[in-house]
Formats: sequence, C-alpha cells, structure tokens
Amino acid sequence: MSKSSNRVDDLLWKSILEQTFAHFLAFFFADAAGIFDLSKPFDYLDKEFESLFPPEPNGKGVRFVDKLVKVYLKDGGEQFVLCHIEVQSSRGKGDLAERMFRYYYKISDKYQVPISAIAILADDNQSYHPSVYVKEFMGTILHYRFNSYKVLHQDEVALRSNSNPFSVVVLTTLLAIKNKNISDERLKDIKHDLYDEMMSRKMDKSTRQGLYNFLTYYVGFENQGSLAIFESEIENKLGRSNIMGTQEYLLDKAEKQGIAKGIEKGRLEERAKLKAEKLAIALEFKKMGLPVADIAKGTGLSIEEIEKLK
Repeated sequence: MSKSSNRVDDLLWKSILEQTFAHFLAFFFADAAGIFDLSKPFDYLDKEFESLFPPEPNGKGVRFVDKLVKVYLKDGGEQFVLCHIEVQSSRGKGDLAERMFRYYYKISDKYQVPISAIAILADDNQSYHPSVYVKEFMGTILHYRFNSYKVLHQDEVALRSNSNPFSVVVLTTLLAIKNKNISDERLKDIKHDLYDEMMSRKMDKSTRQGLYNFLTYYVGFENQGSLAIFESEIENKLGRSNIMGTQEYLLDKAEKQGIAKGIEKGRLEERAKLKAEKLAIALEFKKMGLPVADIAKGTGLSIEEIEKLK
C-alpha cells in the first residue's frame, strides 16, 4: 500500500489501541470475557512507562509504539494485569526479544503484578519472528517467552471472516505490508474495501470512528488530493459529512513534511487558525492519554503548551 516507509504513520497505533482495547483483548485471548472485568475502565499508564523507559532525546532510531495498560480481572478484586504491547514496523537492530525482557523485569519490579506481554510485529521480513529471550552462563539460565504476533503470517481470509472489529486493524496493517509501490488509485480501492469490512462489523460509534481514522490515515496517499477524493466518496456512501477528529492533526503533519500543497487550502490560510486547530488536536490526544512528548512531536507544539491544556 505504500511506496516508502514514511507513508506509514505508526503513531496512529497509540490511539487505535485505546479506542479498541476491549476488542484487542478478545482478539488475542479467546477467554478474555471470562478473565477480564470489562465493566471497569482500562488505565493507560503511558507516563509511568516513559518514566521507566525514557524516549531517546534525539528521536533517532526505529520507532516503537508501546502501551502499558492496567486491566482488572474478574476473580481478584483489585488485582490487575499490566499488558505491554509493542508494534514494530521494521526489524530495527534485531534486539526486540532483549528489549521485551527489559520491559518485563522493570515493570514487574516496579508494580509487583502479573504481566501479559505481547509484541505485534508489522515488518515485512518473513523470517523475523522473535518470541523468546535466553541468557545462559555457567549453569545459570534465563528463559523468557512472550506473546509474539506476526502480522505478515496471518491469513487474510480468516481476518475477513473474523467479526471482531480489531481484525480490521490487523487487516489494514497486513494489506499495507503486502501492497507496496502501488498507485493512489489502487490504494484508494483498498481503503474502500477496508471501509466495507469495517461497516460489516458491529461496534459503537467511537470504535467505528477510530477504525475509520486508522484505515484512512495509516498509509498516506502519494498525492494528497487523493485523500480528499476518498473522503468525498465515503461521504457519498454515508449521505452525510464524515469529518474525523484526527484529520487536522495529519494535515498539519503533512504540512511540516512539505507535502501539504493543495490540501484543503482554507484550513491552512491563517496561521492563527492553524495554531488553534493544533491546540484542539493536542487536547484531544492528551485526553486519550498519549504521551506529551509524542503529542509535541506530532503537532509541533511545545511540551509547555501541551501541559497547560485542560
């Protein structure tokens, strides 16, 4: 679906995981409904995770999307599980297993609770599928195994037949990996297909909006005019306007990448209006629990500006 890796926006994983987390649990754990108390809200511990694993100051290297989530269990009162999810869109240095172990022992040491860890691998390397970290020296052996889900190894037919809304997220990612170097017209056809898959599943309005945002923006069009055409066609399907909350954020990001020419010129005419839109977007992401550093990077606002938002 993409001509270059920079057309894939991994930051969207942070929001879609929060908007679909109950579906995420049911997708990966067949007995989720009997184990987790889904009537209690999830607690997204992004700040706590960043305190344990501060992002690199220069922002270089492979980007990882991490979510640390407190999930209450049905059989333990206030007992809870911390689930670590990592989405890796490229192989990077090949140190995933070691990093997953570091995550485990630091989180376990701090919170003293059971941890279910899962790595979602969104790279295009068929043979790369780490799931175990082993360390051995003079009879002392450490063996750490974690859940590892390789998107490229999934069956497209099975995903299409899966009624869980999170299957659309996985299907979107799978098609992005399989369909590279294609035209905007072909990309638009794939997005329409994904939209139809989404609409065939039962979910609430908020979840549907989150999925729409993900399938629309996860892989960007080469020509941003194609985005406007796609959204117009979706509006015609619905018979009404379908403006989504993350659109302004992505338009601003596109502007900073130098590809915003021709994108809804009215939105970009006045800098004051654009700043106001940035602040509004930053506030929404802040409410969703995204790390301040990520919001600052995505919007161009300062950390001080974002921390003042209420």
